[in-house]
Amino acid sequence: MPYKNSPVEIASRDYWFKIVESLQHNWALIDSNPDGGSTVFFFGDTSGVFDRLPFPSGVDAEKALHRNGFARFADDKKAQEFIVIPQPPFHEQPHPNGPIYSSGRFWR
Repeated sequence: MPYKNSPVEIASRDYWFKIVESLQHNWALIDSNPDGGSTVFFFGDTSGVFDRLPFPSGVDAEKALHRNGFARFADDKKAQEFIVIPQPPFHEQPHPNGPIYSSGRFWR
């Protein structure tokens, strides 16, 4: 496990989001891997990356995000009126409940 606050490089800026509580959001960015697959990075409102999931492709990652309640921020004009996206730099920041998505507890 990487050290808390160590930098995380994420190239994508095509933000996905999920409202988990009032004023709290989980965010995701999909990055392509050199092997042709993709990784979804999950982070909170303060740009702290708390989990990752690998996928065979970006399309598979997008389908999984939709299935799990995430929406593409660029497609949601209403959300853009009141939600501010987290800005880089991204950094490691463990979630209080551990790896909530990669553990399968909150992922289907």
